[in-house]
Amino acid sequence: MSPKLKARITGALYLISGQAFSFAEFSVRGKLIVFSDAATTARNILAHETLYRMAFAAELVPLYMVVTVMLYDLLKPVHRNLSLLATVFSLVGCTIHLVNCLFHLAPLLILRGSHSLSGFSTDQLQALSLLFLKLGVEGLNISMVFFGLYCLLIGYLIFRSAFLPRVIGVLLAIAGACYLINSYANFLAPAFAARLYPYILVPGVAELVLAFWLLIMGVNTGRWKEQAHAAGVHS
Repeated sequence: MSPKLKARITGALYLISGQAFSFAEFSVRGKLIVFSDAATTARNILAHETLYRMAFAAELVPLYMVVTVMLYDLLKPVHRNLSLLATVFSLVGCTIHLVNCLFHLAPLLILRGSHSLSGFSTDQLQALSLLFLKLGVEGLNISMVFFGLYCLLIGYLIFRSAFLPRVIGVLLAIAGACYLINSYANFLAPAFAARLYPYILVPGVAELVLAFWLLIMGVNTGRWKEQAHAAGVHS
């Protein structure tokens, strides 16, 4: 597989992965969950159970892991060890995110009133399901620490590369820094984090820019091969 074709496949998978996350997080949960109202949230989830389950299933498809491995292969001519370290950060973030999905499934198990929960009142079950959803938000913030580090390193590698635009690397590094700031602000000063959101995440558009560039333009094959040869990496 040529570097350009590999880059275009990576870009396509990157976009699909982003769409799956946006569908689950914003199009479904963002509209069904009301964090200030447990009863309304419970009614919304049960009234749209099929859609809610589809969002859960969409997040379980590990496309971002594939993207991570393919980006490692594309960027290892720049610096093999840093590209490997970035890959580790991303895979750790993906693992945390996949485990975190259990918090999104828990409300369905609780609200369906299994026999083991028969001693709880309806209000208590609704409050418990909302608690799991709030834990899911915190789990996402934890995973974004690793994705922030990943974007910082990938941005640096792209900036140092000879086959991708440096400006994309700068934008991606800024996005990674913003992910880190947002996560740690949520951990240390939630009130301050609420003022930053959603503006702090706007630089994340850099991921879309990278995905579209890879899909449409790919990489400069000649320069990629030159850098790979200089680094002793075989295409």
